[in-house]
Amino acid sequence: MDLDLLVVLVAALWGAATSTLLPRAAYRFSAPSGEAWRERCPQGHPVRGWLGRARCGQCAAGESSSGPRAAGDPASGVRPAGDPSSGPRPAGESSSGPPAEGDPASRSRPEGDPASRSRPEGDPASRPRPAGEPSPGPGAEGDPASGPHPAGDPSSGPRPAGQAVYGPRTTPLALLTALVCAALAAATGVRPELAVWLLLAPAGVLLAAVDLKVRRLPDPLTLPLAGAALALLGLAALLPEHAGEWTTALLGALALGAGYLLLFLINPAGMGFGDVKLALTAGTVLGWYGWPTLMLGTFAGFLLGAFYGGALLVARRASRKTAIPFGPFLIAGAFLGVLAGAYAA
Repeated sequence: MDLDLLVVLVAALWGAATSTLLPRAAYRFSAPSGEAWRERCPQGHPVRGWLGRARCGQCAAGESSSGPRAAGDPASGVRPAGDPSSGPRPAGESSSGPPAEGDPASRSRPEGDPASRSRPEGDPASRPRPAGEPSPGPGAEGDPASGPHPAGDPSSGPRPAGQAVYGPRTTPLALLTALVCAALAAATGVRPELAVWLLLAPAGVLLAAVDLKVRRLPDPLTLPLAGAALALLGLAALLPEHAGEWTTALLGALALGAGYLLLFLINPAGMGFGDVKLALTAGTVLGWYGWPTLMLGTFAGFLLGAFYGGALLVARRASRKTAIPFGPFLIAGAFLGVLAGAYAA
């Protein structure tokens, strides 16, 4: 087998394998604004670890977040032995049965008790109901005790196994990461910087997934990624047959970071500060192959973002003031720039 083809195949397998570790991290980092990351699954069970599938074993087993209820608990549906209300009831008898003597429910209500008053004429609850129409009662629509409980409510009871998966699906992430890694390998060949691209690619896919989900780029990923890119490319620059310059990579990080910071200061509503921090990594990998590559990748990111925003406007799914996540397009532009720079080198 040709060496270049083998490298592409190994890179694709690497991308597919590492992507199986991303779904749980993508879910945990897709936290609402004000939270660093998620600590629990949608049903309230604790999420342990950062890498692996986004699947809750307790949800798969059908457990509620508050655990199984004890027999005799009114909310459990299991009545203790000997409870008169637990057996079958004759036709026409209500579910609560006739109140026993001495039962508080059997006492007559005093005159003037609100519960004893007849409903005024015209009250929807007082009208006769056609056969088969359920009584509104405490379970009527809009009553807190009615219908399915919201996700994460401990009183929502057992969950079906199909709700055990709570994060992004593994297969789409695997296909995307494998494709990205294979393309980088095909463009770069066996040069030392290919190892750096393959290490950074899964992190880029993870950041894009998080930004698309919650429109934020978490600091625990953006800043360490920029430092890792500079350090790894510094090691690659020490090996023979590399095709880039570490000094240009450092200057590219500073230049692109400063440019995005200026855009953020001019229009904070249009550019998030997370994009500024991510621009340090983009400037590093693009600057490795020189200033033309840096300009090409930067332009590609803005062009892709403009196309996306324009498509939303045409489809009337957004207005001119709608904020869009720019991180995925910044990453995509850097990816295209690195492909072009690696191929040209």
